[in-house]
Amino acid sequence: MNQLAVKQKKLHLGAFKELVMLGVLILMFIVLSILSPAFATKGNIINIFKQTAINGILATGMACAILVGGFDLSVGSTVGLAGVIAALLAQGQYPIIVPIAAAILTGLLAGLLNGVAIAYLKIPAFVVTLGTQSIIRGLAYLASGGRPVFGVTKAYEYIAGGKLFDTIPLLVIYYLAIALLIGFVLTKTVYGRRIYAVGGNDQAASVSGINVKFIKASAYVLCGLIAGIAGMLLTSRTVSGSPITGEGYELDAIAACVIGGFSMDGGSGKWYGMIIGALVLSVISNGLDILNVNSYYQLIIKGVIVILAVFVDVRGRSKRN
Repeated sequence: MNQLAVKQKKLHLGAFKELVMLGVLILMFIVLSILSPAFATKGNIINIFKQTAINGILATGMACAILVGGFDLSVGSTVGLAGVIAALLAQGQYPIIVPIAAAILTGLLAGLLNGVAIAYLKIPAFVVTLGTQSIIRGLAYLASGGRPVFGVTKAYEYIAGGKLFDTIPLLVIYYLAIALLIGFVLTKTVYGRRIYAVGGNDQAASVSGINVKFIKASAYVLCGLIAGIAGMLLTSRTVSGSPITGEGYELDAIAACVIGGFSMDGGSGKWYGMIIGALVLSVISNGLDILNVNSYYQLIIKGVIVILAVFVDVRGRSKRN
């Protein structure tokens, strides 16, 4: 079998995984609608997308890190620090653009720290991001004095708390816009193709003239920047910034990507898969809440789904090899 045929087979298998998860999502929706008529209402569907938004936004950044063969365990802490800094600057003493820019810059710097350490210093992603997870969380506690930050302005609150046509939450609009933008970058730009190339085989990418270190570092910068945006939006939605905000969010973001068909080995995954994965998690959580199922079971179900998704990916790669 020639290289072109092998590549086409991989693309077909990759697309098949996303289609399977889309089918699972539709099946879950049908079953939950039968079990509880309240699930399929317009208000609840909008609520599902609203619940998906923050994790979905984080998943778009996490997807970039996973595509280059890594992951970022510090995004939850970055959400907390960016949110605290934004809340401190959104008390009315500065123009609204200042807290927004500060949160984005915070995320960018966190991503830059991770990217340089991983790509240029050759420190494993697990070690780097586990360390920065603790560092960034500590900075969030220092910046806030260990207490929640309240008193943001109405203008800042409206950023994520407002609605389009008094129906669709702006938070959902931001999520879809960011997901579509990342999807465009990954599929329609040279930079996106290079991310896939580096994740698929960094040695081959280097031989072909791609600056592998830069691509890897920039993927983490993008991941951190998006986490900063998510922190700002979450602070606007909750009308406060807290140093504990974002705890565990990194695991949900990774889970959304893995469920959506992204391979933890890098170089494989469709941009729409991260949307499907994030929706699967939200539908499970929302549906079980409506059915009054204990939240502890949600954690068990989520963990089982992630393990099964990774198992399917590993088995698929073994057969291709």
